[in-house]
Formats: sequence, C-alpha cells, structure tokens
Amino acid sequence: MRPQNEIYTANIYYREIFGKKLVKLSVDGGFTCPVRDGRISSEGCIFCSGLGSGDFAARGGGIKEQITEAKARLSEKWGKADCEYMVYFQAFTNTYAPVGVLREKYYAALEAADAKALSVATRPDCLGDDVLELLKEISQKYYVTVELGLQTSNEKTAEFIGRGYKNEVYLDAVKRLNDAGIDVITHIILGLPDESKEDMRHSVDFAVKAGTKGLKLQLLHILKGTRLAEIYEKQPFRVFEKNEYINFVCDILESLPKDIVIHRLTGDAPKDLMIEPWWSLDKRSVLNGINKQLKKRG
Repeated sequence: MRPQNEIYTANIYYREIFGKKLVKLSVDGGFTCPVRDGRISSEGCIFCSGLGSGDFAARGGGIKEQITEAKARLSEKWGKADCEYMVYFQAFTNTYAPVGVLREKYYAALEAADAKALSVATRPDCLGDDVLELLKEISQKYYVTVELGLQTSNEKTAEFIGRGYKNEVYLDAVKRLNDAGIDVITHIILGLPDESKEDMRHSVDFAVKAGTKGLKLQLLHILKGTRLAEIYEKQPFRVFEKNEYINFVCDILESLPKDIVIHRLTGDAPKDLMIEPWWSLDKRSVLNGINKQLKKRG
C-alpha cells in the first residue's frame, strides 16, 4: 500500500501495472505538426525547438535502428535491471499521419523493442475516430497511453503561444480517450509569459477535472532558435527562480487528488540551446529540492 502522503509517481504507477520497472524508449517517428506544415500555421508553438520537443529522442535511421540505439544508451544507466519497455513516440505530433502509416510505425516499434507499452505524444485536435480505433486495437495487447499538450487553460495565453486549438477540443479528446479505456497524460507548462500562479493552478485543475490520469509539469525553457527566444531578446520577461519554482511545485502537489500520477516535475533541455533559466540544467538539484521541501512540509 502506498503511503498516503507519497507522490504518486510514474515509477510507482507502472510498477503496479507491470510488477517491475518500466523503461521508456523515445523514438522519432518522422512526423510533423499542423502548426508547422501550414494546416493551422507554419510557425509552430513559440516555445518549441526545431526538434519538436523531442530533443532527447533517438533519431536517424529507421524505427528498429532507433530502438537499438535507445536500448544501448539506457543500458548504461539501468544496466541489466529487470524491466519492461515502453515505446515513446515523442517528437512533434505522433498521430498526424494516415492511420495506415501510424499502424505500421507503432507495431514496428513495439515488436522491435519487445515492448509491453506504447506512449504517443500528440495534439487533441489530431485524434480522429480512425486513430482512436487504432489505439483501442493496440490497447487490447499492449498498455497504451496518450500524452496531450494542453500547456495552459488560459485561452489568451494559448493564442499567444500558437497552440492552435480551443480548450473544448482538449476536453472532448480526454473524454473520448477515457471512454476508450486509454489513460491520458497532460502536459502543462509552468512559467509562460504573463501568466500568474493562479493561471497555472487553474490549468492543473482544468486538466484534473477534465479526467486526465497523469500530469507532466514542465518548467518553461527559453531555447535558442525558438520564437520565444526572439520575444525574450526583444523584451525580457520574468522567469521562475529556483526556490520559487520548487515551492510552487510543492504547492501544486499538495493540492492534487491522490490518484493523479506525476510523470514530470521540471523537464530537460539541451545545454547548448538553453537561454533561461540556467539553474534548471541541474535537474537533480531541482528534484532534490522538491523532495526536501515536501519532507519539510510533512
């Protein structure tokens, strides 16, 4: 039984499902995005790097080659630990293709990895009925989860960052995925320009009330080569300080229902692309700070 005051982390959740550690193998499926290819926009979201938020995904070569590379890289970290594998389609919008293409890529990756689970990062406006049927089909044999990039529930901010869809589209997608028996993980960015902490809390509450199973809390990173970097260069805006962020994340965690799974508390960014906040590059220090603060609060 999990202690009442323990954070319900992804590690705990997946151990409950699989009885052992689950290791994610991030791959690049070669997809694009409707806010990049001109369907909605050609500029992309203002915070998104040229790698489509898949900066640490294996890339180059086919799916099988990427899986081999990802396993080799992660074996240095986990060694020969007894684990199961999840294939994680991370970069860009991973349901944004004909369903036949999706079927081929998903199954090829699952088989190449000898995986037990599939995670698909996508947009709520790219989940047609045919895609949902495919995910339901796969979920009969594998554990499937879909990650949706909400980022914020503030419609004004959503327009500013170039998200390209209204909140009602997210609500509909979560309901349809839940009805299909597929767990939803929601990405929320903390620290978007001009957002108050109340705005950020509202985004978290909005996702929870919508029916998300898990949350990824992502500290805003200002990365070179993004439109956000151009905005920051012309008119710098305030970013979180380290201790401020740590305390705010703890405030959010304390207010969450106990059954919400926490998949991320800060985020990663390539050092050579980082503009601000530099303190976030020491991820271990941030996570240790969060754990220390939670222990202090009891």
